[in-house]
Amino acid sequence: MINTLIKDRRQFLKMGLLYALQASVSSVYPGIGRTDILKRAIPSSKELLPTIGLGTWRQFDVNPSGSEGMALKDVLSTLIKHSPGSMIDSSPMYGYSESCIGTLAEQFKQRRSFFFASKVWISGKSAGISQIDDSFKRFRTQQMDLMQVHNLVDVKTQLKTLFDLKDQGKVRYVGVTHYLPGAYPEIIRIMKNEKIDFVQCCYNIQVRDAEKELLPFARDKGIAVIINRPFEEGQLFNVVSNKKLPGWARNYGISSWAQYFLKFILSHSAVTCIIPGTSVPEHLFENLQAGTGILPDEQVRKNMIEYFNKD
Repeated sequence: MINTLIKDRRQFLKMGLLYALQASVSSVYPGIGRTDILKRAIPSSKELLPTIGLGTWRQFDVNPSGSEGMALKDVLSTLIKHSPGSMIDSSPMYGYSESCIGTLAEQFKQRRSFFFASKVWISGKSAGISQIDDSFKRFRTQQMDLMQVHNLVDVKTQLKTLFDLKDQGKVRYVGVTHYLPGAYPEIIRIMKNEKIDFVQCCYNIQVRDAEKELLPFARDKGIAVIINRPFEEGQLFNVVSNKKLPGWARNYGISSWAQYFLKFILSHSAVTCIIPGTSVPEHLFENLQAGTGILPDEQVRKNMIEYFNKD
């Protein structure tokens, strides 16, 4: 599965965007500026957030002091040069991820150029406070842009703590997350009863359960939506491994399957931000390009689904 994904991505690179490690990111990737990435407002504040962010599960679970960790600095460099202010999402569940982000991001000395998002993933008030404190230390920050209750674990207890931290100015936004459609009724219940700023859920061209209730409700309630698993852990690339992109995809600035999948998600008006994970600068740049240009309308969205499902 991983080899198929890498192979698909390399097709994009053959089109002329070869990455030179010794060159600056801006010279390697011409044609995209700091203001080109589509931004959408966080409903609770109207703050604009770039629509393409960065997920870090697995990809950033490496020792930040080792060679693998230092190599990831190029990923953050790509993000900060082409889409400053983009979300970087992590969790204490993700091993070294928080420490890796904090260590590398600190080297840029541009804290406000990153939108840090992490989670609390534990039961109990005191345990939650301790875990949150550890996340702040790993991120090397005095303020977290977004803290979320991961997979709704002890959600009532942890939300109270997060709201208290928001009142103290230590957390800017509060949210909840899950990746399984079976949890969506509970997320909707929370949206009805709690003043959260964000929800995070799974949504992609193959798994569209969130379309039924969660996304419309979040839009109507004025709650920002983060999308995880946009490539269904790479499985979507396997589905299209023997397909060519349809010719009409070029009309929407789509030159790879990754952009095809991301543009489909972005074309839903309830979506605020997508967090595809990657440890490769070229892949991140490719993902960022999906946040530029024309988005598909409803008819094109239907065409995209039909073409994806076609044998």
